[in-house]
Amino acid sequence: MSWDPVYRLVKQIPRGRVLSYGALAKALHLRGGARSAGRAMAATPSGKGIPWHRVVGERGKILIREPYASLQKKLLESEGVKVVESRVDLKTHLWTPPAEKRAK
Repeated sequence: MSWDPVYRLVKQIPRGRVLSYGALAKALHLRGGARSAGRAMAATPSGKGIPWHRVVGERGKILIREPYASLQKKLLESEGVKVVESRVDLKTHLWTPPAEKRAK
């Protein structure tokens, strides 16, 4: 399976906004749900302009291990996202993909 649809959707997430692994999986009807979205994000190719740092766990939690967790936090904060105790406030920063953009 190609992760290209995942990366296309992640590229649409605006600066200062985030999407959860589960919401990403739901929007694209990924088999395996959030875990599949996590696998896709772990396989994100570098140098392609994919804002991997804008995808977080349920309830806004940064789930990846160090040293990437610190990098994700710094990147999010540089976009104006407030991160408290490795958690993003989803009420403020959650992004919802437009319905017409969702893959089937």
